Amino acid sequence: MFPAGPPSHSLLRLPLLQLLLLVVQAVGRGLGRASPAGGPLEDVVIERYHIPRACPREVQMGDFVRYHYNGTFEDGKKFDSSYDRNTLVAIVVGVGRLITGMDRGLMGMCVNERRRLIVPPHLGYGSIGLAGLIPPDATLYFDVVLLDVWNKEDTVQVSTLLRPPHCPRMVQDGDFVRYHYNGTLLDGTSFDTSYSRGGTYDTYVGSGWLIKGMDQGLLGMCPGERRKIIIPPFLAYGEKGYGTVIPPQASLVFHVLLIDVHNPKDTVQLETLELPPGCVRRAGAGDFMRYHYNGSLMDGTLFDSSYSRNHTYNTYIGQGYIIPGMDQGLQGACMGERRRITIPPHLAYGENGTGDKIPGSAVLIFNVHVIDFHNPADVVEIRTLSRPSETCNETTKLGDFVRYHYNCSLLDGTQLFTSHDYGAPQEATLGANKVIEGLDTGLQGMCVGERRQLIVPPHLAHGESGARGVPGSAVLLFEVELVSREDGLPTGYLFVWHEDPPANLFEDMDLNKDGEVPPEEFSTFIKAQVSEGKGRLMPGQDPEKTIGDMFQNQDRNQDGKITVDELKLKSDEDEERVHEEL
Repeated sequence: MFPAGPPSHSLLRLPLLQLLLLVVQAVGRGLGRASPAGGPLEDVVIERYHIPRACPREVQMGDFVRYHYNGTFEDGKKFDSSYDRNTLVAIVVGVGRLITGMDRGLMGMCVNERRRLIVPPHLGYGSIGLAGLIPPDATLYFDVVLLDVWNKEDTVQVSTLLRPPHCPRMVQDGDFVRYHYNGTLLDGTSFDTSYSRGGTYDTYVGSGWLIKGMDQGLLGMCPGERRKIIIPPFLAYGEKGYGTVIPPQASLVFHVLLIDVHNPKDTVQLETLELPPGCVRRAGAGDFMRYHYNGSLMDGTLFDSSYSRNHTYNTYIGQGYIIPGMDQGLQGACMGERRRITIPPHLAYGENGTGDKIPGSAVLIFNVHVIDFHNPADVVEIRTLSRPSETCNETTKLGDFVRYHYNCSLLDGTQLFTSHDYGAPQEATLGANKVIEGLDTGLQGMCVGERRQLIVPPHLAHGESGARGVPGSAVLLFEVELVSREDGLPTGYLFVWHEDPPANLFEDMDLNKDGEVPPEEFSTFIKAQVSEGKGRLMPGQDPEKTIGDMFQNQDRNQDGKITVDELKLKSDEDEERVHEEL
C-alpha cells in the first residue's frame, strides 16, 4: 500500500488534448464518408471488436473516463495518438469537452473494451478542420481502448469473495489490521502487492494512515475474509496519482485477505469448548500445569503444536514463565477442560513477533486441552468409593504388609497400569519405601475390602522426570481396593515370637545335639515355629530367603554353622526391646 496523500482538486491537463476537444464549432455540415446506402454518414459508426466477458458498468454521460486511442484518416495516415505521448486521455464524457463523435462513441463502453469509431466531419471538426492537423470535411477514424470509468457520485464498492464460517470479530475504526492485498488499476494492470514483499501490510484503520477508500473498504471484515474493493480516484490518490505506478484520476481495485484484527484495548478472550462434569478445582496462579495446545494465527495458519512433539507443555502459570496472555488464559481452567484462548499481540509477542512463524503484531489463538495441574503444596486427595458392610476394627498402618488391586491412570483418562494385568494383587509393606510416597499414604487407614480413589501430585509420585510409561510432572489417579493386610514387623526384624522364646533356645535348635546348628537344622527349626503359631516371618518376602538372611546374621564368623556363643536374640543387641527376634 502507498500512504494517503493530501487531497487535490486541480484538473489534469494533458499535452495535445485539444486534438480531441471541441475547440471550435463546426460551421456548416461536412459531407464526410458515404454511408453504405451511398449518402454521407449521419452518425458515428461503432465497431466493438473486443468486448470483455465481465462488464460491471458502462460509460454514461457525465462519467469521468481514461482511455488510449490512435487517430487516423481514411487513408490510414495517423494524425494523433495518446500512445505516442505515453499519456492517457482523462476527461469527463458528454459535457462538451470532446468532439461530439467521440462523446457518442464512448457511450456504453466497458473497461478493457476496444472500439473502432468512424466519425463523420459534422461530428468532428466540420468544414473548418484544425489548422495544420485536420483538413476540412475530414472523416476521422479512432481505435479506442477504455481503461477506467468513474463518477463523482461513486462510493467504495465492496464485494465479499469468501467469508469464513466463524467470525470472532469485525474490523472497526481504531482497530489494527494485518492483511495481504493485490492492487490493480481498473483495467487489471498490477501496481503493487504485499505478497511480493513476504509480509502483510500492517496498519490502523480509520486513523488517516490509509487512503480513505481503503479505510472504508476494510470496515466490517472478518479474519480470513477475502474482499474485492473498488475505490474511485477521489477516495484514493486523486488528480496527482502516486509516483509512476498509479496515474492521475485512477480507480483502484484491491483484492484483500484479512489476516487478523485487534484493538490496543483488547484483553484476552476465552471460549470454553468442553467442560468436564464435576469440576471441583480450578487452576490458579502458582499452579504447575500440563496441557496440550494447537497455536494458530487468526487466519488459521498453524504455527506450533504440542501434539506434533507428542509431549505436553509443562509450566507454572501466573508467574511469568509464559506470555502474559497465556498466563491469564489458563487461570480458572478445570482439569480436562478444552478452551480457546485469543491473545492480542500486546499480550503475546508484540510488534516484533518471534522466530519465522509468528509475525509482528500477530493475534494468537490457542486451542488448549488441560491435562492436569497441581500445586507444590498439594497433598494426596483421598475419596472413599465404598467400604465393607461389616464392622472394620483394624485399618492399615505403617509397617503392615498389604495386598491390593489398583488401576492407575492420568487425569485425562489415559490408563497407565493395572494390577489386573498380572492376575494377582500388588504386595507392599507400608512405609518401607517400596511404592511411591503418595500411594503409600493413600493406602494407610484402609479396611480390608475398602475401595478408594487417590489423586497423587507429582512431587509425591514420580516427580519432574516421570518413570517408564509415566510422563514427567504427571498427576496420577489411582483406584485401589484393599484385599488383605497383615501386621508388619518392626524395622530391622525378620522374625518375631508371638510369646517368649524357649528358655533353652540353642538346645532346641540343635536337633542332633552335636553342639552346632547348620543351615538345615536352623531352617527346620524356624519353619516349625511358624507352623505351630509360635512366631512369624516378615511378610511379603520369600521365606527361604528370609530364613537364609537370619542364618547369616547369626553365623557371625561365617563358617557355615551357629554355635551357642554366636546365637543371640535381637533383644540382647537392642537397647530398647520391642520384640525378640533371631
